[in-house]
Amino acid sequence: MITVLRSEWIKLRSVRSTGLALGGTVLSGVALSVLGVSDVLGGPAAQLPPDWDPTATSLKGFLFAQLVIGMFGASAMTSEYGTGTITTSLAVVPARSRVLAAKVLIVAGGALIAALVTTLLSFGVVQALLAAADLPAAHLNDAAVVRALVGAMMYLTTVSVLGLAIGTLTRSTAGALAVLVGVLLLVPAVGGSLGDWFARYWPATAGQSVYAVVRTNDTIPPWGGFSILAIAALSAVIAAQVTLTRRDV
Repeated sequence: MITVLRSEWIKLRSVRSTGLALGGTVLSGVALSVLGVSDVLGGPAAQLPPDWDPTATSLKGFLFAQLVIGMFGASAMTSEYGTGTITTSLAVVPARSRVLAAKVLIVAGGALIAALVTTLLSFGVVQALLAAADLPAAHLNDAAVVRALVGAMMYLTTVSVLGLAIGTLTRSTAGALAVLVGVLLLVPAVGGSLGDWFARYWPATAGQSVYAVVRTNDTIPPWGGFSILAIAALSAVIAAQVTLTRRDV
């Protein structure tokens, strides 16, 4: 297994898309978080909504960053299908479950580093802007804030694993992108029209509750929401493993 892990690490870091995806996650997450808070910086604190959550506000850039990091996970598999090297990989390591397990570990490790940088930079920059504008800001001496930041890192990491599973199932970069856009963006956007229960418990929406500090009536407990996302990602990985072991390539 160590040899397989080393092989997957070499393959992942040797592909240009890896650096672009991880760098894009950080840049998009920070830039869009700053953009998302810019509309309140010029106003007084009295105009803020009663459920104002400076921590969740500082992570608004996750809306796009999650898509980028999901594609990072998907490309770990689809790039091999695109170049045809998946045939060689499976010939060298006939135990296909071992190949997928190694990819999950390597993708999750790379995604966790990017998630750490994205979360801390987004939080730090936005909180500095809020403090400079004399608006309520979050602080790391609050245990709930620390929990939310840890949850945010776990959220992005889990999405990357979900992306890997989707990439394995679709075997196509374009197909994986289409599914991720639907799962992460389109379905949550129209979820309200399908019912409050659906909107609340859809995995992507439920998972986002893990990096909120202020709860509202339409949100579920942080770790309960993350558990829904984790179960969905695990189910996708199991489906990917079954598919990978049963089809020819």
